[in-house]
Amino acid sequence: MKIKSAVFQVSAPDLKSCPKSALPEFAFIGRSNVGKSSLINLLAERRELAKVSVTPGKTKLINFFIMNGCWTLVDLPGYGYAKAAKTERAAFNKSVNDYLAKRRNIACVFVLIDSTLPPQRIDLEFIAWLDGSGVPFVLLFTKTDKQSANRMNAQLAVFKTALSELRSELPAMFISSARTKSGRTEILNFIQESLAVSPRIEA
Repeated sequence: MKIKSAVFQVSAPDLKSCPKSALPEFAFIGRSNVGKSSLINLLAERRELAKVSVTPGKTKLINFFIMNGCWTLVDLPGYGYAKAAKTERAAFNKSVNDYLAKRRNIACVFVLIDSTLPPQRIDLEFIAWLDGSGVPFVLLFTKTDKQSANRMNAQLAVFKTALSELRSELPAMFISSARTKSGRTEILNFIQESLAVSPRIEA
């Protein structure tokens, strides 16, 4: 897939503010500081489509981008953001929960995992919640350029073992690096293949 256009649509604070759309949506989410904004910019080949910040948890709204006029990339707030006030954090978590549980035209959720870290409890808990909610998802391991191939493979093996304790069948997995641009083609090909079978559903 070649990205010919990437147009910001809207930032929504909650589900009711999300745009009505018949386009399939591919949502990206991960623990704070996992490299989500850098990955989104890599996929779109736009340097500042998603704002990259050194401050974890910068994304607080649900951001919608129309890609090639035929699908929507959804940038979700990262889970695990701890610096907001408790009331703000509760509302922010509820907006993500409502979107994932109730948005009808989600084609797939990409769960971003930091490949340089051992399995994190918060990631495994979130995956278990997605699995229990019946939301289609795949795993996307980021920052793979920050370690050797052997080390990365070892990390992935450990994560697969931890994940196998939650579910018998492992989801599809991708590896990526915003710096080396690895994984971009595979991710976009997956989206293209998904579009072929994703119905247009009014949200």
